[in-house]
Amino acid sequence: MNYFKQFYHLALISWLFIFPCCTSVNKTVLNSKTSTTFYSVNDFAAVEKFDTHVHLNTYDTPFINQARSDNFRLLDIVDERPFGIPMQEQEKIAILQSRSFPGEVIYATTFSVKNWGKVRWQQDAIDSLKQSFQNGAIAVKVWKNIGMELKDKNGNFIMIDDPSFDPILGYLEKNNITLIGHLGEPRECWLPLEQMVLHRSYYGQHPEYHMYLHPEYPSYESQIQARDHMLEKHPGLRFVGAHLGSLEWSLEELAKRLDKYPNMAVDLARMSNLFLHAKNNWQTTHDFFINYQDRLLYATDVQVEQS
Repeated sequence: MNYFKQFYHLALISWLFIFPCCTSVNKTVLNSKTSTTFYSVNDFAAVEKFDTHVHLNTYDTPFINQARSDNFRLLDIVDERPFGIPMQEQEKIAILQSRSFPGEVIYATTFSVKNWGKVRWQQDAIDSLKQSFQNGAIAVKVWKNIGMELKDKNGNFIMIDDPSFDPILGYLEKNNITLIGHLGEPRECWLPLEQMVLHRSYYGQHPEYHMYLHPEYPSYESQIQARDHMLEKHPGLRFVGAHLGSLEWSLEELAKRLDKYPNMAVDLARMSNLFLHAKNNWQTTHDFFINYQDRLLYATDVQVEQS
């Protein structure tokens, strides 16, 4: 898993947020021969940190300046969604900010599915990705519109394991390019609002993505199965499952995928679920972080808008 080495500090800094007991300890003796040194809050400024999921939807720089002051690097995510600024404008911002702050801001591009099914769609998508890589992109993001919006001419939903994506995914696999996937939604999305614990506000504001209201849409299980099938078809693909891989509800289920797919990592941009896991079962959460520390990428999904 050498390609995750650049993200190694993320697991370490996550301890400051999820395991506060560590902040009061400088060194713990494990046995007479070994010891482990932990970071403390006092180390915050000195530790190199990397937020692997932010949306810099602004040409302003105060947020980046603060990140620089706090010793954070940023991965700016470009995606295709029906609200907010268009993906083309997102990429213009990403290119400018990454060039203005080299080494501190990098970005992940995406490709459009608006022309899905047309003769040149796949090649056009690959060509657009090649241009983005020339402009400095280091990864590719796919969003939940695949699986929850995109349909074929017969009205069937198109999932990420559809053969039409294989040439694009094969290109990424062949060229050792990481795919970041926000595929599916948290399992609470399929519950009524009053039964939700953590996501009531978002789905109250975005009923179009509240799957409890849309039983004709693919199920939660279908979303996860399609993602898993995609990874089985492309075993060499480097993959980061955004938002704990949409398996935020169960560390056990997430661990099964990390064990099964050695090229899979997840970002932590669903931190409230981790807080809940730690509250309900601290030891299990602690052990999960220890066991998979090189597969967990610190991330916030913060949206930085134009002032």
